[in-house]
Amino acid sequence: MGTEDIEDIKGNRGVGGAGPLAGLAAERVDVRFKGLPPDADGLTVGELAAQRRNLFTGGFTTPVLALSAERLTHNLELMETYAARHGLSFAPHGKTSMAPQLFHRQIEHGAWGITLAVPHQVRVARAFGIQRVFLANELVDPAALRWIAAELAADPDFAFVCYVDSVRGVELMDAALAGAGARPLDVVVELGAGEGARTGVRTEAECAAVADAVAAAATLRLVGVAGYEGEVPEADPERVRAWLRRLVALAADFDKAGRFDGADQVIVSAGGSAWFDAVADVFLEIPELSLPVLKLLRSGAYVSHDDGHYRKITPFNRVPGEGALEPAFRLWTQVVSRPSAEQAFVNAGKRDAAYDIDLPFAQAVRREGAPERPATGISVTGLSDQHAWLRTAPGADLEVGDWLGLGLSHPCTSFDKWQLIPLTEADGTVVDYIRTFF
Repeated sequence: MGTEDIEDIKGNRGVGGAGPLAGLAAERVDVRFKGLPPDADGLTVGELAAQRRNLFTGGFTTPVLALSAERLTHNLELMETYAARHGLSFAPHGKTSMAPQLFHRQIEHGAWGITLAVPHQVRVARAFGIQRVFLANELVDPAALRWIAAELAADPDFAFVCYVDSVRGVELMDAALAGAGARPLDVVVELGAGEGARTGVRTEAECAAVADAVAAAATLRLVGVAGYEGEVPEADPERVRAWLRRLVALAADFDKAGRFDGADQVIVSAGGSAWFDAVADVFLEIPELSLPVLKLLRSGAYVSHDDGHYRKITPFNRVPGEGALEPAFRLWTQVVSRPSAEQAFVNAGKRDAAYDIDLPFAQAVRREGAPERPATGISVTGLSDQHAWLRTAPGADLEVGDWLGLGLSHPCTSFDKWQLIPLTEADGTVVDYIRTFF
Protein backbone atom coordinates (compact mmCIF):
# COMPACT_ATOMS: atom_id res chain seq x y z
CA MET A 1 0.00 0.00 0.00
CA GLY A 2 1.41 3.37 -0.98
CA THR A 3 1.35 6.71 0.81
CA GLU A 4 -1.63 7.91 -1.23
CA ASP A 5 -3.60 4.80 -0.24
CA ILE A 6 -2.89 5.39 3.46
CA GLU A 7 -3.87 9.06 3.16
CA ASP A 8 -7.11 8.00 1.50
CA ILE A 9 -7.76 5.59 4.37
CA LYS A 10 -7.21 8.37 6.92
CA GLY A 11 -9.56 10.66 5.05
CA ASN A 12 -12.28 8.02 5.01
CA ARG A 13 -11.89 6.92 8.63
CA GLY A 14 -15.22 6.14 10.22
CA VAL A 15 -16.85 4.07 12.92
CA GLY A 16 -17.97 1.47 10.41
CA GLY A 17 -14.69 1.38 8.52
CA ALA A 18 -16.45 1.15 5.13
CA GLY A 19 -14.17 3.73 3.48
CA PRO A 20 -10.88 2.23 4.72
CA LEU A 21 -11.90 -1.32 3.84
CA ALA A 22 -12.93 -0.21 0.36
CA GLY A 23 -9.38 1.07 0.00
CA LEU A 24 -8.12 -2.49 0.53
CA ALA A 25 -10.24 -3.71 -2.38
CA ALA A 26 -8.63 -1.07 -4.61
CA GLU A 27 -5.10 -2.32 -3.93
CA ARG A 28 -3.37 -3.82 -6.97
CA VAL A 29 -2.31 -7.46 -7.03
CA ASP A 30 1.42 -7.93 -7.70
CA VAL A 31 4.44 -9.99 -6.71
CA ARG A 32 4.19 -8.98 -3.03
CA PHE A 33 1.45 -11.55 -2.53
CA LYS A 34 2.37 -15.23 -2.42
CA GLY A 35 0.29 -17.92 -4.06
CA LEU A 36 -1.95 -15.69 -6.18
CA PRO A 37 -2.47 -16.42 -9.89
CA PRO A 38 0.31 -14.86 -12.00
CA ASP A 39 -2.25 -13.68 -14.54
CA ALA A 40 -3.97 -11.64 -11.81
CA ASP A 41 -1.13 -9.11 -11.65
CA GLY A 42 -2.48 -5.62 -12.20
CA LEU A 43 -6.03 -6.43 -11.15
CA THR A 44 -7.36 -4.82 -8.02
CA VAL A 45 -8.08 -7.13 -5.11
CA GLY A 46 -11.77 -6.34 -5.59
CA GLU A 47 -11.65 -7.24 -9.27
CA LEU A 48 -9.91 -10.54 -8.50
CA ALA A 49 -12.44 -11.36 -5.78
CA ALA A 50 -15.31 -10.65 -8.18
CA GLN A 51 -13.97 -13.34 -10.53
CA ARG A 52 -14.65 -15.95 -7.82
CA ARG A 53 -11.82 -18.14 -9.01
CA ASN A 54 -11.42 -21.67 -7.73
CA LEU A 55 -8.43 -22.21 -5.46
CA PHE A 56 -7.54 -25.48 -7.19
CA THR A 57 -8.29 -24.72 -10.84
CA GLY A 58 -8.10 -20.92 -11.04
CA GLY A 59 -4.35 -20.48 -11.49
CA PHE A 60 -3.26 -20.21 -7.85
CA THR A 61 0.30 -21.37 -7.25
CA THR A 62 1.57 -23.43 -4.34
CA PRO A 63 2.15 -22.90 -1.52
CA VAL A 64 -1.02 -20.98 -0.82
CA LEU A 65 -2.73 -20.44 2.54
CA ALA A 66 -6.54 -20.51 2.51
CA LEU A 67 -8.97 -19.39 5.20
CA SER A 68 -12.33 -21.18 5.28
CA ALA A 69 -15.22 -18.75 4.86
CA GLU A 70 -17.72 -21.06 6.53
CA ARG A 71 -15.51 -21.92 9.49
CA LEU A 72 -14.55 -18.30 10.03
CA THR A 73 -18.22 -17.34 10.23
CA HIS A 74 -18.92 -20.24 12.59
CA ASN A 75 -16.13 -19.16 14.96
CA LEU A 76 -17.23 -15.53 14.96
CA GLU A 77 -20.82 -16.50 15.74
CA LEU A 78 -19.83 -19.01 18.43
CA MET A 79 -17.74 -16.54 20.44
CA GLU A 80 -20.36 -13.83 20.06
CA THR A 81 -22.93 -16.21 21.54
CA TYR A 82 -20.54 -17.37 24.27
CA ALA A 83 -19.72 -13.85 25.44
CA ALA A 84 -23.37 -12.81 25.46
CA ARG A 85 -24.43 -15.95 27.34
CA HIS A 86 -21.89 -15.29 30.09
CA GLY A 87 -22.42 -11.54 30.38
CA LEU A 88 -18.98 -10.69 29.04
CA SER A 89 -17.84 -7.86 26.80
CA PHE A 90 -15.25 -8.87 24.25
CA ALA A 91 -12.12 -7.19 22.89
CA PRO A 92 -10.42 -9.97 20.88
CA HIS A 93 -6.68 -9.71 20.55
CA GLY A 94 -5.93 -8.28 17.13
CA LYS A 95 -2.26 -9.32 17.15
CA THR A 96 -3.47 -12.77 16.10
CA SER A 97 -4.51 -11.72 12.62
CA MET A 98 -3.55 -8.05 12.19
CA ALA A 99 -6.30 -8.07 9.56
CA PRO A 100 -8.59 -5.00 9.64
CA GLN A 101 -11.28 -6.86 7.69
CA LEU A 102 -11.42 -9.41 10.49
CA PHE A 103 -11.36 -6.67 13.14
CA HIS A 104 -14.53 -5.23 11.64
CA ARG A 105 -16.18 -8.63 11.35
CA GLN A 106 -15.39 -9.25 15.02
CA ILE A 107 -17.00 -5.93 15.93
CA GLU A 108 -20.02 -6.76 13.75
CA HIS A 109 -20.27 -9.94 15.82
CA GLY A 110 -20.53 -8.08 19.10
CA ALA A 111 -16.96 -7.19 20.03
CA TRP A 112 -16.64 -4.07 22.24
CA GLY A 113 -13.34 -3.22 20.58
CA ILE A 114 -9.97 -4.70 19.64
CA THR A 115 -7.05 -5.58 21.92
CA LEU A 116 -3.55 -4.85 20.61
CA ALA A 117 0.01 -5.13 21.90
CA VAL A 118 2.27 -2.41 20.43
CA PRO A 119 1.88 1.10 18.95
CA HIS A 120 2.23 0.03 15.31
CA GLN A 121 -0.78 -2.24 15.73
CA VAL A 122 -2.80 0.63 17.18
CA ARG A 123 -1.88 2.79 14.18
CA VAL A 124 -3.16 0.06 11.84
CA ALA A 125 -6.42 -0.22 13.77
CA ARG A 126 -6.94 3.54 13.76
CA ALA A 127 -6.17 3.77 10.04
CA PHE A 128 -9.04 1.36 9.48
CA GLY A 129 -11.57 3.08 11.70
CA ILE A 130 -11.37 1.07 14.93
CA GLN A 131 -12.85 3.26 17.67
CA ARG A 132 -12.09 1.25 20.83
CA VAL A 133 -8.61 -0.09 21.53
CA PHE A 134 -7.33 -1.94 24.59
CA LEU A 135 -3.53 -2.03 24.62
CA ALA A 136 -2.41 -5.02 26.68
CA ASN A 137 0.95 -3.51 27.49
CA GLU A 138 2.42 -0.59 29.37
CA LEU A 139 3.10 2.18 26.84
CA VAL A 140 6.15 4.33 27.63
CA ASP A 141 7.37 5.35 24.16
CA PRO A 142 7.11 9.18 24.07
CA ALA A 143 6.46 9.40 20.32
CA ALA A 144 3.71 6.80 20.51
CA LEU A 145 2.14 8.48 23.54
CA ARG A 146 2.08 11.85 21.80
CA TRP A 147 0.46 10.24 18.77
CA ILE A 148 -2.20 8.63 20.98
CA ALA A 149 -2.81 12.00 22.66
CA ALA A 150 -3.31 13.60 19.25
CA GLU A 151 -5.79 10.87 18.28
CA LEU A 152 -7.73 11.40 21.50
CA ALA A 153 -7.79 15.16 20.96
CA ALA A 154 -8.92 14.86 17.36
CA ASP A 155 -11.64 12.24 17.88
CA PRO A 156 -13.92 12.46 20.93
CA ASP A 157 -15.35 9.02 20.09
CA PHE A 158 -11.97 7.28 20.24
CA ALA A 159 -11.59 5.16 23.40
CA PHE A 160 -8.12 3.96 24.36
CA VAL A 161 -7.03 1.99 27.44
CA CYS A 162 -3.59 0.61 28.27
CA TYR A 163 -1.78 -1.15 31.08
CA VAL A 164 0.40 0.38 33.77
CA ASP A 165 2.62 -1.95 35.78
CA SER A 166 5.24 0.27 37.45
CA VAL A 167 5.62 3.63 39.13
CA ARG A 168 8.50 4.36 36.75
CA GLY A 169 6.24 3.63 33.78
CA VAL A 170 3.58 5.99 35.11
CA GLU A 171 6.19 8.73 35.53
CA LEU A 172 7.44 8.27 31.96
CA MET A 173 3.90 8.34 30.59
CA ASP A 174 3.04 11.49 32.52
CA ALA A 175 6.20 13.24 31.33
CA ALA A 176 5.53 12.34 27.69
CA LEU A 177 1.89 13.48 27.86
CA ALA A 178 2.46 16.72 29.77
CA GLY A 179 1.26 19.65 27.74
CA ALA A 180 -0.39 17.47 25.10
CA GLY A 181 -3.75 19.08 25.85
CA ALA A 182 -5.68 15.86 25.34
CA ARG A 183 -8.16 14.30 27.73
CA PRO A 184 -6.52 12.02 30.31
CA LEU A 185 -5.27 8.66 29.09
CA ASP A 186 -7.24 5.76 30.59
CA VAL A 187 -5.12 3.08 32.23
CA VAL A 188 -5.63 -0.18 34.11
CA VAL A 189 -3.20 -1.64 36.64
CA GLU A 190 -1.85 -4.95 35.38
CA LEU A 191 -1.72 -7.64 38.06
CA GLY A 192 1.05 -10.10 37.24
CA ALA A 193 0.44 -13.82 37.44
CA GLY A 194 3.27 -14.45 39.90
CA GLU A 195 7.02 -14.88 39.93
CA GLY A 196 8.32 -16.22 36.65
CA ALA A 197 5.32 -14.84 34.78
CA ARG A 198 5.57 -12.17 32.11
CA THR A 199 4.69 -8.53 32.85
CA GLY A 200 2.51 -7.11 35.60
CA VAL A 201 2.77 -5.95 39.21
CA ARG A 202 3.56 -8.84 41.52
CA THR A 203 1.90 -7.85 44.80
CA GLU A 204 -1.24 -5.99 45.86
CA ALA A 205 0.86 -3.48 47.80
CA GLU A 206 2.81 -2.67 44.65
CA CYS A 207 -0.46 -2.37 42.73
CA ALA A 208 -1.59 0.26 45.24
CA ALA A 209 1.67 2.16 44.78
CA VAL A 210 1.16 2.20 41.00
CA ALA A 211 -2.43 3.36 41.48
CA ASP A 212 -1.20 6.16 43.76
CA ALA A 213 1.25 7.24 41.06
CA VAL A 214 -1.58 7.34 38.52
CA ALA A 215 -3.67 9.49 40.88
CA ALA A 216 -0.77 11.94 41.10
CA ALA A 217 -0.44 12.19 37.31
CA ALA A 218 -2.77 14.76 35.77
CA THR A 219 -2.44 13.12 32.35
CA LEU A 220 -3.73 9.67 33.40
CA ARG A 221 -6.99 8.26 34.73
CA LEU A 222 -7.30 4.90 36.48
CA VAL A 223 -10.27 2.96 35.12
CA GLY A 224 -9.69 -0.65 36.13
CA VAL A 225 -7.49 -3.69 36.58
CA ALA A 226 -6.38 -6.39 34.18
CA GLY A 227 -3.99 -9.25 33.57
CA TYR A 228 -3.38 -12.48 31.71
CA GLU A 229 -4.23 -15.74 33.44
CA GLY A 230 -2.33 -17.74 30.82
CA GLU A 231 0.89 -16.76 32.58
CA VAL A 232 -0.04 -18.40 35.89
CA PRO A 233 2.90 -20.74 36.67
CA GLU A 234 2.07 -24.44 36.39
CA ALA A 235 -1.41 -23.41 35.30
CA ASP A 236 -4.26 -25.66 36.32
CA PRO A 237 -7.93 -24.75 36.89
CA GLU A 238 -7.55 -24.02 40.60
CA ARG A 239 -4.40 -21.93 40.24
CA VAL A 240 -5.97 -19.96 37.41
CA ARG A 241 -9.16 -19.34 39.37
CA ALA A 242 -7.18 -18.31 42.45
CA TRP A 243 -5.32 -15.68 40.41
CA LEU A 244 -8.57 -14.45 38.81
CA ARG A 245 -10.06 -14.05 42.31
CA ARG A 246 -7.06 -11.90 43.24
CA LEU A 247 -7.83 -9.72 40.22
CA VAL A 248 -11.49 -9.40 41.22
CA ALA A 249 -10.53 -8.59 44.83
CA LEU A 250 -8.08 -5.95 43.62
CA ALA A 251 -10.86 -4.23 41.66
CA ALA A 252 -13.15 -4.30 44.69
CA ASP A 253 -10.41 -2.95 47.01
CA PHE A 254 -9.53 -0.14 44.60
CA ASP A 255 -13.21 0.78 44.29
CA LYS A 256 -13.68 0.82 48.07
CA ALA A 257 -10.65 3.10 48.37
CA GLY A 258 -12.07 5.51 45.80
CA ARG A 259 -9.27 4.92 43.31
CA PHE A 260 -11.65 4.98 40.33
CA ASP A 261 -12.92 8.49 41.04
CA GLY A 262 -13.47 10.23 37.71
CA ALA A 263 -13.97 7.01 35.77
CA ASP A 264 -17.22 6.25 33.95
CA GLN A 265 -16.97 2.51 34.57
CA VAL A 266 -14.60 -0.06 36.05
CA ILE A 267 -12.85 -2.35 33.60
CA VAL A 268 -11.94 -5.83 34.83
CA SER A 269 -10.16 -7.68 32.03
CA ALA A 270 -8.51 -11.05 31.47
CA GLY A 271 -8.89 -13.95 29.14
CA GLY A 272 -6.56 -15.60 26.67
CA SER A 273 -7.67 -18.50 24.50
CA ALA A 274 -7.01 -21.31 27.00
CA TRP A 275 -8.93 -20.32 30.17
CA PHE A 276 -11.81 -18.07 29.19
CA ASP A 277 -14.23 -20.52 30.83
CA ALA A 278 -12.51 -19.83 34.17
CA VAL A 279 -12.70 -16.10 33.46
CA ALA A 280 -16.44 -16.39 32.79
CA ASP A 281 -16.97 -18.31 36.03
CA VAL A 282 -14.92 -16.06 38.31
CA PHE A 283 -16.17 -12.81 36.80
CA LEU A 284 -19.63 -13.85 37.97
CA GLU A 285 -18.23 -13.27 41.47
CA ILE A 286 -17.44 -9.59 40.87
CA PRO A 287 -19.38 -7.76 43.58
CA GLU A 288 -21.49 -4.68 42.98
CA LEU A 289 -19.17 -1.70 42.72
CA SER A 290 -19.81 2.03 42.84
CA LEU A 291 -19.66 2.19 39.03
CA PRO A 292 -20.82 -0.10 36.22
CA VAL A 293 -18.35 -2.93 35.50
CA LEU A 294 -17.08 -3.79 32.03
CA LYS A 295 -16.09 -7.47 32.17
CA LEU A 296 -13.70 -7.61 29.24
CA LEU A 297 -12.55 -10.87 27.67
CA ARG A 298 -9.59 -10.68 25.25
CA SER A 299 -9.26 -14.10 23.56
CA GLY A 300 -7.97 -13.78 20.00
CA ALA A 301 -6.99 -17.16 18.53
CA TYR A 302 -10.63 -18.23 18.13
CA VAL A 303 -11.01 -16.28 14.88
CA SER A 304 -9.22 -18.99 12.90
CA HIS A 305 -8.61 -21.55 15.67
CA ASP A 306 -6.08 -24.23 14.62
CA ASP A 307 -5.36 -27.93 14.21
CA GLY A 308 -2.83 -28.23 17.03
CA HIS A 309 -2.11 -26.11 20.09
CA TYR A 310 -5.46 -24.37 20.52
CA ARG A 311 -7.43 -27.38 19.39
CA LYS A 312 -5.94 -29.20 22.38
CA ILE A 313 -6.31 -26.47 25.01
CA THR A 314 -9.52 -24.64 24.08
CA PRO A 315 -12.03 -24.39 26.94
CA PHE A 316 -14.67 -25.77 24.60
CA ASN A 317 -13.05 -29.17 25.20
CA ARG A 318 -14.04 -28.81 28.88
CA VAL A 319 -17.52 -27.42 28.22
CA PRO A 320 -18.72 -29.27 25.12
CA GLY A 321 -22.29 -28.11 25.59
CA GLU A 322 -21.14 -24.59 24.62
CA GLY A 323 -20.22 -25.69 21.07
CA ALA A 324 -16.86 -26.14 19.35
CA LEU A 325 -14.51 -23.92 17.41
CA GLU A 326 -13.42 -25.14 13.98
CA PRO A 327 -9.91 -24.93 12.47
CA ALA A 328 -10.22 -22.51 9.55
CA PHE A 329 -6.73 -22.57 8.00
CA ARG A 330 -5.36 -24.97 5.42
CA LEU A 331 -1.99 -24.54 3.72
CA TRP A 332 -2.00 -26.10 0.27
CA THR A 333 1.38 -27.33 -0.94
CA GLN A 334 2.59 -29.47 -3.81
CA VAL A 335 4.70 -32.62 -3.82
CA VAL A 336 7.92 -31.76 -5.64
CA SER A 337 10.05 -34.78 -4.77
CA ARG A 338 9.41 -38.45 -3.92
CA PRO A 339 12.94 -39.82 -3.49
CA SER A 340 11.89 -43.07 -1.80
CA ALA A 341 8.86 -45.08 -0.75
CA GLU A 342 9.20 -43.69 2.78
CA GLN A 343 9.89 -40.05 2.00
CA ALA A 344 8.50 -37.10 0.08
CA PHE A 345 8.91 -33.32 0.02
CA VAL A 346 6.44 -30.52 -0.56
CA ASN A 347 7.24 -26.92 -1.48
CA ALA A 348 6.32 -25.14 1.77
CA GLY A 349 8.53 -24.62 4.79
CA LYS A 350 9.32 -22.22 7.61
CA ARG A 351 8.62 -19.20 5.39
CA ASP A 352 5.04 -20.39 4.89
CA ALA A 353 3.87 -22.50 7.85
CA ALA A 354 3.67 -21.96 11.60
CA TYR A 355 6.18 -24.20 13.37
CA ASP A 356 6.95 -22.53 16.72
CA ILE A 357 4.69 -24.88 18.69
CA ASP A 358 3.82 -27.86 16.45
CA LEU A 359 4.78 -28.98 12.98
CA PRO A 360 2.00 -28.88 10.36
CA PHE A 361 -0.38 -31.80 10.03
CA ALA A 362 -0.94 -33.63 6.72
CA GLN A 363 -4.70 -33.66 6.17
CA ALA A 364 -5.81 -33.99 2.56
CA VAL A 365 -4.51 -34.97 -0.88
CA ARG A 366 -5.80 -33.63 -4.19
CA ARG A 367 -4.80 -35.16 -7.53
CA GLU A 368 -5.95 -33.80 -10.86
CA GLY A 369 -9.06 -35.61 -12.01
CA ALA A 370 -9.69 -37.30 -8.64
CA PRO A 371 -11.73 -36.32 -5.58
CA GLU A 372 -10.03 -34.96 -2.46
CA ARG A 373 -9.11 -37.70 0.01
CA PRO A 374 -7.58 -37.95 3.51
CA ALA A 375 -3.77 -37.87 3.74
CA THR A 376 -3.64 -41.39 5.18
CA GLY A 377 -0.17 -42.58 6.16
CA ILE A 378 1.48 -39.19 5.59
CA SER A 379 3.10 -37.10 8.33
CA VAL A 380 5.32 -34.01 8.49
CA THR A 381 8.61 -34.69 10.26
CA GLY A 382 10.48 -31.43 9.73
CA LEU A 383 10.65 -28.09 7.95
CA SER A 384 13.41 -26.42 5.96
CA ASP A 385 13.09 -22.87 4.67
CA GLN A 386 11.00 -23.90 1.65
CA HIS A 387 10.38 -27.62 2.08
CA ALA A 388 8.38 -29.79 4.41
CA TRP A 389 9.83 -33.24 5.04
CA LEU A 390 7.24 -36.00 4.84
CA ARG A 391 7.29 -39.55 6.11
CA THR A 392 5.04 -41.84 4.10
CA ALA A 393 3.86 -45.18 5.43
CA PRO A 394 3.90 -48.29 3.23
CA GLY A 395 1.14 -48.04 0.70
CA ALA A 396 0.62 -44.27 1.12
CA ASP A 397 -0.70 -42.97 -2.19
CA LEU A 398 1.31 -39.81 -2.93
CA GLU A 399 2.88 -38.71 -6.22
CA VAL A 400 4.93 -35.79 -7.47
CA GLY A 401 2.47 -33.11 -8.53
CA ASP A 402 -0.18 -33.94 -5.92
CA TRP A 403 -1.49 -31.10 -3.76
CA LEU A 404 -1.17 -31.78 -0.03
CA GLY A 405 -3.31 -29.77 2.40
CA LEU A 406 -1.68 -29.07 5.76
CA GLY A 407 -3.36 -28.10 9.01
CA LEU A 408 -1.46 -25.59 11.15
CA SER A 409 -0.85 -24.93 14.83
CA HIS A 410 -0.77 -21.43 16.38
CA PRO A 411 -2.76 -18.83 14.42
CA CYS A 412 -0.51 -15.93 15.47
CA THR A 413 2.43 -17.33 13.52
CA SER A 414 0.28 -18.46 10.61
CA PHE A 415 -1.29 -15.11 9.73
CA ASP A 416 2.03 -13.26 9.90
CA LYS A 417 3.57 -15.18 7.00
CA TRP A 418 0.91 -14.14 4.49
CA GLN A 419 -0.01 -10.61 3.38
CA LEU A 420 -3.08 -11.57 1.32
CA ILE A 421 -5.04 -14.71 2.23
CA PRO A 422 -7.78 -16.18 0.01
CA LEU A 423 -11.10 -16.56 1.84
CA THR A 424 -12.39 -19.78 0.39
CA GLU A 425 -15.72 -21.59 0.39
CA ALA A 426 -15.92 -25.36 0.85
CA ASP A 427 -16.00 -26.03 -2.91
CA GLY A 428 -12.81 -24.01 -3.42
CA THR A 429 -14.44 -20.77 -4.59
CA VAL A 430 -12.42 -17.77 -3.43
CA VAL A 431 -14.87 -15.07 -2.34
CA ASP A 432 -12.52 -12.48 -0.83
CA TYR A 433 -8.92 -11.80 0.19
CA ILE A 434 -7.86 -10.98 3.75
CA ARG A 435 -5.08 -8.35 3.99
CA THR A 436 -2.73 -8.50 6.95
CA PHE A 437 -0.45 -5.77 8.37
CA PHE A 438 2.53 -7.19 10.27
